[in-house]
Amino acid sequence: MKIIIMGSGRRGAEVAAALDREGHEVTILDTEPAAFSFLPDDFGGTKIVGNGIDEDALRRAGIEEADAFLSTTRGDNRNVMAAQIAKHLFNVPRVITLIHDPIREEMYRALGLRTVSPTRIVAHSLKEALEADDTLSDEA
Repeated sequence: MKIIIMGSGRRGAEVAAALDREGHEVTILDTEPAAFSFLPDDFGGTKIVGNGIDEDALRRAGIEEADAFLSTTRGDNRNVMAAQIAKHLFNVPRVITLIHDPIREEMYRALGLRTVSPTRIVAHSLKEALEADDTLSDEA
């Protein structure tokens, strides 16, 4: 599968490396070249310096042939804008975007974007860890 990832921070680099190891054709773009330092040394994909809301940068990344697009930056507005460009202008079949704000995440999901809220996921994990620790202390 040909996958484009916007954002080479810790999350974007982690998913890019995992997909690359599975044999997918991965292109990752970021506005900051230093962000590629989060990628492992054996990353075999393509790195492009560019903005994921810039149509020319997306074309250079191969969006017209992409099977999937992920927007993973820390900025909800940029993530949503890039996801909408990928979905509506370039008709990428699978588009997934990170939305940190849970209220906005629900709204964008209702509008048809496939969203992931790291805030909700972390909150759920913290709650589970807290509850698991309570069980352990009760057993001691």
